[in-house]
Amino acid sequence: MSLDSVQRYQLKSFVRSLKDYRGRHTELVSVYIPAGYELNKIINHLAQEQGTASNIKSSQTRKNVQDALERMIQHLKLYTKTPENGLAVFSGNVAEREGQSDVEVWSIEPPVPLKTRLYRCDKQFQLELLSDMMEIKEVYGLVVMDRRDAHIALLKGKAIIPLLSASSNVPGKTRAGGQSAARYMRLREDAAKDFYKKIGEMMKDQYLHLESLKGIIVGGPGPTKYDFVEGGYITADVKNKIIAIKDLSYTGEFGLQELLDKSQDVLAKEEVAEEKKILQRFLSVLATKPDLIAYGDDATMKALTMGAVDILLLSESLEDPVIRRYEEEAEKVGTDIRIISVETREGTQLRELGKVGALLRYPVRT
Repeated sequence: MSLDSVQRYQLKSFVRSLKDYRGRHTELVSVYIPAGYELNKIINHLAQEQGTASNIKSSQTRKNVQDALERMIQHLKLYTKTPENGLAVFSGNVAEREGQSDVEVWSIEPPVPLKTRLYRCDKQFQLELLSDMMEIKEVYGLVVMDRRDAHIALLKGKAIIPLLSASSNVPGKTRAGGQSAARYMRLREDAAKDFYKKIGEMMKDQYLHLESLKGIIVGGPGPTKYDFVEGGYITADVKNKIIAIKDLSYTGEFGLQELLDKSQDVLAKEEVAEEKKILQRFLSVLATKPDLIAYGDDATMKALTMGAVDILLLSESLEDPVIRRYEEEAEKVGTDIRIISVETREGTQLRELGKVGALLRYPVRT
């Protein structure tokens, strides 16, 4: 199951809020409760750990661990049962000065089911399981090529990650003096075939071992890409992963971006396409019906509190308290929220428009 933009942001924000805390000794408690696990068993286990902690030699560390466990036990007693996806709970003394006490407790129900049970006291909270959930596991291969150049990349989430590029030795269309047209044509064809074989090997090396690869999209100007895909230059295992071939105007970096733009039909269920689609709609309405758009903090918040916002767009570059403020207001009026990355051109445009934008249900006078 993949996370939507709001789920990923909320998880990232939670992890970020805890990752910098440090205990002076192994006194920060992390507990992961798997989905379906009996909550009382966890509470009993923590009570046993309280007893074990009485053996800690350092009085300050002993107190910090026992207090953290007590706060966690009391927190867990607020739940009637383990949440559907399990629960991650963290507690510890986070006072800045040694000898002071400021024992806090945090918990989060993960957006996907927890499968691991964990209890640990350490100098820092154990956040790796939550961080792993944020990682986008699935990727697509992007190949842009013609007779002259080839560029191989990965699409991970919204980011295009260049892998390899190559240039061919195919001679130009104007032949050198003294060579017959037929011989020169053969030289060009042989050089093209060698280049196609090279691209096929590059694809095999980069893509074949990727278990997370969902598919490969090939694009380029003219018929060259079809000659390449159908000409026997790609191993069967790699060719079977090709899910689309697209006509492009460019190669190189512009070609990779164009390939992404033209592949939204293929990537329709992927977050990158959804984000680009909603932002393109936002920019289109801004150009044609600007009274149905709000952007910038003041105008957007005014429209939101009036209940006029249909879809709220928040740049990931906003500070956490600002996003939380918008989330609280959006929840009051049933507004849909999208957290927008800055990894696409459209996401960058939203950032430049003030980091906040909205598609409105009806015009609002400013």
